[in-house]
Amino acid sequence: MCGPHMRPTQVRPTQVLPNSSYYHSGPSNSGLSHKGTTTMSVELLDTTRFHGFRVRRQIGGKTYQEYFSLKKDGKRLRGEARAKVKLTAEARDEALSRQQSKARDEAARTALFDKGGKVRGILFRMKTEKSGTRTPVFQIGIMSSKAGKIVNTTVSINLHGLAGAWNKAVDFYVEHKKISKRSPVYKKLLKAQPSKGQLDTMKRKSGAAKKSVAKKASAKKATKKKSVAMKRKANTSGKMKARKTKARAKRR
Repeated sequence: MCGPHMRPTQVRPTQVLPNSSYYHSGPSNSGLSHKGTTTMSVELLDTTRFHGFRVRRQIGGKTYQEYFSLKKDGKRLRGEARAKVKLTAEARDEALSRQQSKARDEAARTALFDKGGKVRGILFRMKTEKSGTRTPVFQIGIMSSKAGKIVNTTVSINLHGLAGAWNKAVDFYVEHKKISKRSPVYKKLLKAQPSKGQLDTMKRKSGAAKKSVAKKASAKKATKKKSVAMKRKANTSGKMKARKTKARAKRR
């Protein structure tokens, strides 16, 4: 029989160390038919093919499986010898567990930041208020692990200051992403704050863009005014011409 999460697939160890009860299969996506119980990620396998412990962990999308035999010279180990093999297997599982956590943290960091180091889901932009004034804000829009839906909020930089607004934005972000404030990821998020220089550049660009829009609007208005004046002039000229024609016709 197979364990509750295993598929009945044959696995052949790729390495057997001489004078040792240690087997190693390396990265694999295979399972192994077995009977046994599970301690941590250490399983006791008891089949016609193998008797011993298997350590199995998913790391970076790969399944790592390592085998620790409870047989020596064809005989099953018992007592202290068996306990030593179990401790070795558990120590190896602990090492793989640390690698697994490291890989998960790295994957989480990669998912949170883009290639430029900016935080995905937090926009640094100028917002147009109802009054028409443009103000700098941090706009957050993310899928919330806490609420199970997309959540949005905006934090004003003018109101809270650059650092204060960024802290509020990050706190909202980690709350909904369920990231611990004690984690290295949280510290990295805080360090990703845009600089004062970037804020000033964004304001200048926004001001230049606003002037450009105003200039275009003014030019458009002037063109329209000129067009209306030309139409009026043409209409007036047409009317005067019609009157002259009418007067000549009467004299005849």
